[in-house]
Amino acid sequence: MTALEANADGLIGPTHSYAGLSPGNLASSRNEGQASNPRAAVLQGLDKMKRLADLGLPQFVLPPHERPNIPFLRSLGFGGTDAQVIERAWKDAPTFAAAACSASPMWAANAATVTPSADSADGRVHFSPANLVTNLHRSLEHQQTKRALDALFPDAARFAVHDALPSVAHLADEGAANHVRLCAEHGAEGVNLLVWGREAWEPWTGPFPARQTREAAEALARRHGASGAVLARQSKAAIAGGTFHNDVVCVGALDTLFHHQLAFEDTAGTHAAIRAAAKGFDPIFVEVSEADLPLADAITSYLFNSMLIQVPGEDRLTLICPTETRDNARAHAVAEAVASSNGPIGRVEYVDVRQSMRNGGGPACLRLRVVLNEAELAAANANMRLTDELHGALSVWGATWYRDELKVADLADPALLDESRGALDELTSILGLGSDFYPFQRD
Repeated sequence: MTALEANADGLIGPTHSYAGLSPGNLASSRNEGQASNPRAAVLQGLDKMKRLADLGLPQFVLPPHERPNIPFLRSLGFGGTDAQVIERAWKDAPTFAAAACSASPMWAANAATVTPSADSADGRVHFSPANLVTNLHRSLEHQQTKRALDALFPDAARFAVHDALPSVAHLADEGAANHVRLCAEHGAEGVNLLVWGREAWEPWTGPFPARQTREAAEALARRHGASGAVLARQSKAAIAGGTFHNDVVCVGALDTLFHHQLAFEDTAGTHAAIRAAAKGFDPIFVEVSEADLPLADAITSYLFNSMLIQVPGEDRLTLICPTETRDNARAHAVAEAVASSNGPIGRVEYVDVRQSMRNGGGPACLRLRVVLNEAELAAANANMRLTDELHGALSVWGATWYRDELKVADLADPALLDESRGALDELTSILGLGSDFYPFQRD
């Protein structure tokens, strides 16, 4: 059956800020404490979504989570009114308060791991929200993420939205940021490449955490009944250099895997395993050497955190890069050389997602890729699919509710809680999510 690759992007939330909460994410650390612009961030994200929709790809919206996360702070013993909870948390436990305010659900590549129906044992599309236990602020996401996925994919006969794996370090899971699917065409059985950074009982001595465990990858493949599963170890050198997710050094689409030389601990073995698992196609590997693009430039430019897509009606793939790739001389040269060759990637385009990039999230971080056949696409929630009308309504909504400057100290302002809740309350109406989607609406 004919299938397309849809994108479900995280809508950037009103508390978008640079609090530096993510060890190993060099951009997040470098910009810690600087003022952000939530209004520009949400509009940049929306414009990126519209660009994909205009190219003919199905584009959906995942709503931001309620932040500050008052239920989380109350669970830590902070009481009183919601305003008092915020005030006391920032005074007595600022680390927890900052985590409760993070807008990190915007990076939907970490929302879940997805197995399309062509690859699953029961013929349904499977979703497992990521538990994200390595970082406190991200570990707060998976329950609301499941609620959003349930809303977007409500037909249980076609979709299976699981709970996250148990929230323990042994099963640390970072979602689709460490997953690549390769195939002859989207509706055909594919290869599911699951990249892990450490084994659960393995001591880690590097400067930054290896976030994904092998055991989590194995559990996801079992749970989804994923065919063509290939497990590969992420390069230790890449993790030590600041590659906190594999999608910082690797991206793939259809039969093509585009990656840095240091993406995998055993590149030759990974290539061989993919070839062995591939059915009906010969994988193409486009590898960029350390000499042509040093790892540090790969990370700052986010060349590989680009979106590699098939535009309907085109034979060759399109690489959609952040403007930071264009602005980095070495990365720009690599991107243009790849696109001008006779290889599988035919052109490169650039998008402005600077607000996200300053926190270490490029175009690929902002979207969850979901392969859907025609019947599955028709069964998805049409209210959450981006149209010209929805893009216009959300652009007005974001410009109305979001601040144009936000400093970390502003997160303690109770007025921001009221603004955020007002924005989210209106958003549920725009997206038709009902009046009980968020915790504050159910209180």
